[in-house]
Amino acid sequence: MLHFTPENTVRALPFDALIPALRRGFARGAHTPPRHHHTLDEASNATLLLMPSWTRGTWDEGDFVGVKLVNVFPGNADQGRPALSSAYLLADAATGEHLALIDGNELTRRRTVATSALAASFLARPDSTTHLVIGAGHVGSLAAAAYRSVLGIRTVLVHDRTPARAERLAEGLRAEGMDARVAPDRAEAVASADVITCATLATEPVVRGEWLRPGTHLDLIGSFQPTMREADDTCVRRGSVYIDTPVALEESGDLTQPIASGALDRDGVVGTLPQLCRGEVPGRRDSEQITVFKTVGSGLADLAAAALVYRGAGAPAA
Repeated sequence: MLHFTPENTVRALPFDALIPALRRGFARGAHTPPRHHHTLDEASNATLLLMPSWTRGTWDEGDFVGVKLVNVFPGNADQGRPALSSAYLLADAATGEHLALIDGNELTRRRTVATSALAASFLARPDSTTHLVIGAGHVGSLAAAAYRSVLGIRTVLVHDRTPARAERLAEGLRAEGMDARVAPDRAEAVASADVITCATLATEPVVRGEWLRPGTHLDLIGSFQPTMREADDTCVRRGSVYIDTPVALEESGDLTQPIASGALDRDGVVGTLPQLCRGEVPGRRDSEQITVFKTVGSGLADLAAAALVYRGAGAPAA
């Protein structure tokens, strides 16, 4: 069985290879049950998450079965330890033989922004040049690189509630050759951006629909619980809403709260990312349309990324 460290995993998942692999994976589909939540300790809210997915006879590169195991221990922060630890186990779908153990943190981080960039290839204006990243953390710091793989982005604006963190990310992006700068005024930055990526843990909207100009694409990554949200009701009223999977309608406050208020009808969601990849629903219609994409993460995306890591090591197809 192969073992991929965080460094190995990053090298195996360049965005110019990962995004096309995700597109093929979403188009072909996989058996992906809802993620399993198991409370390990109620007092500390320690949780075990299991995210399985498998294919049989549908992937040209070979069929796999995989599961991501995620331990969430919020109390670790008090001890200076990471609150989240994850690993991905990949196996042969025909024999069940374990093939690879892959670092789950880096796999998740990269497939998350790659999924949003894939959606943007259908939903953002092709002439988009200015990208606003709200949230300069572990996931948000990769958004600019992922989006540059699918759009001709020339300017990256960075906003974070901690200005020093925004400056660190902007400085790092400039070192990579990007035109990047801090955007202290969030409303002004939203109004000037062609594409907006939100990757925060906000429980109150950080983007308001009144700030969006026609033609903007809004990408919402952060909210994964009903109590969390990054966009207000006006964003979904003005925008055409797409989701990565139907689970998003149950898990994200960016959708559950507007549904509860009547600002969004479940039937009003245009479609899912698999439907976009298969050409079953339309993407952007014109240059004035506002589009909104909400992702909560999918075991299918994990599986597609893990298979790419394994194949990239020169391993035979399963």
